[in-house]
Amino acid sequence: MKRLPLLLLALSFLMVGPLAKAQVGIYATGGGAKLSDTWTYGPTFGIYRDSHHFPLINFGVDARVAIFNSNSNVKLYNGLIGPRAVVHLPIIPLKPYVEGLVGAGHISGSALASKTTFSYGVAAGADLTFFPRLDWRVVDFTYGGFSSGNTNVTSISTGLVFRLPIP
Repeated sequence: MKRLPLLLLALSFLMVGPLAKAQVGIYATGGGAKLSDTWTYGPTFGIYRDSHHFPLINFGVDARVAIFNSNSNVKLYNGLIGPRAVVHLPIIPLKPYVEGLVGAGHISGSALASKTTFSYGVAAGADLTFFPRLDWRVVDFTYGGFSSGNTNVTSISTGLVFRLPIP
């Protein structure tokens, strides 16, 4: 089951691949996630594709995999995909975004039963362009949960985004 998030990421890229006139961003962030009463830490890797462009807003799809661990043996693996909207502010190179995400996740730990189940989340954050193809993901805040039990996850992270133009 540890390969499930990577499989979801690969499938999501194949699903959004045929869209035309898009911009692709590949990102890696590091941060922490609060799972029940335990803080876990680790990376989040993802890819987004903005395929519908309007004057101030773009719409697309984001797919991400989060891998969080703690010193107390609590582990969280989460693969999520969903629609995203990003606002391009005039003059300021800051791009706030919001996403709705669904997927699968696996949690395990001392007080948690080891299980893989449906997961969901809402993400919001902002990217700041500081080089033509490189953004600093200033903050990414995600709130989500799992379909079984009352397990909620709140995470916050920061990292880098490399943007690739797709003709």
